[in-house]
Amino acid sequence: MKDIFSISKLIIKKKLKILSDDEKSRLKAFNAEYPFSKSVDFEKIVQKINDYSLVNKDRAWKAILDKSVKEQEVPVFSIYRSWYKYAAAASVILLFSVSYFFFFNNETSVKNPIVVNTPIEIGNNKAILTLEDGSKVALEKGTNYKTSTLNSNGEHIVYDPKGEATTAIAIGSNYLTIPRGGQFFVQLADGTKVWLNSESQLKYPVAFVDGKMRKVELIYGEAYFEVSPSTAHKGSKFEVFTKKQTVQVIGTQFNIKAYNDENNIYTTLVEGKVAVSIPPNKKQLLVPKEQSDFNLITNSINVSKVDVYSSVAWKEGFFSFRTMPLKEIMKVLSRWYNVDVTFENKKLESVKFNGVLRKDQDIREILTTIQTTKSINAYEVKNGKIIIK
Repeated sequence: MKDIFSISKLIIKKKLKILSDDEKSRLKAFNAEYPFSKSVDFEKIVQKINDYSLVNKDRAWKAILDKSVKEQEVPVFSIYRSWYKYAAAASVILLFSVSYFFFFNNETSVKNPIVVNTPIEIGNNKAILTLEDGSKVALEKGTNYKTSTLNSNGEHIVYDPKGEATTAIAIGSNYLTIPRGGQFFVQLADGTKVWLNSESQLKYPVAFVDGKMRKVELIYGEAYFEVSPSTAHKGSKFEVFTKKQTVQVIGTQFNIKAYNDENNIYTTLVEGKVAVSIPPNKKQLLVPKEQSDFNLITNSINVSKVDVYSSVAWKEGFFSFRTMPLKEIMKVLSRWYNVDVTFENKKLESVKFNGVLRKDQDIREILTTIQTTKSINAYEVKNGKIIIK
């Protein structure tokens, strides 16, 4: 069996143009033996490699190796080798490894293959729109829906900006509910853009009153907001209410995670300014790259610097796991693939991983990638449920 990680490293070194003659021969021999490797679109993944012209390439490669060694010194399994500065190079390893196990599953070192007796569908764009009169409209690819205030192609909704009110009149609200296995995008009447993750619900007015506070409610789930600035709305500020927390903004981008099965609300600021308010009268200002953690049980709030990418990668089509317990990883996957997960071996719930994976992958590819860390014995997908053994 080929050492797939070694081959992946050769591909990275080729992109960095630091391959030795011997390494060139080894890579050429591998490509000849496994022709499928030529069809993998590495160029698309590593197009940012060109940025390396600004740094010393040998030092970049050494940093990747150093990161790998450090990861092996702690009890955290990595399903990628490095992200941060050398994200493009690390993506090569990830994509190449997944492609290898997909095409050559029978040749891997996994002793206990995944047993699958029912297919698990990959998540996609879908939602349920609840109108002012309480009627519900199912939105999904291939279904168009239009009213006097909105237009949807089944994959996103755009509200008519002309519908923005100029006087304080009664304005109806819509609800957008995203089921497990779904995601959706909505552009509100004021131009604010909202990306909603799986198992989420947003309440919002079909129009806004000029000069008045613009209010929406994330009832549960996760949403990324790109707020239309107050300067475009006669100074109207924007406010997001979630359970007991209120986030007030002027014009900014931020992420709120507030699932019903979790006791914490996480607010991550990407850019701009926000003020997070919680009862009784606590207010916490956030600056970019900060995340507030509001505990609904203790009513306490903590703020820390975070890797923003890990918090918002879902919006860009990726799962980003940073020292995350397997139990939490499976919770994320269960929402996207609409599948329940159980652990036969409870000790495995606390095993931690680092990694970045694509959301458009078959669940079997992700499970196999995790299993190849050799920290997990076996999986079984049975009757729409994932069983970790």
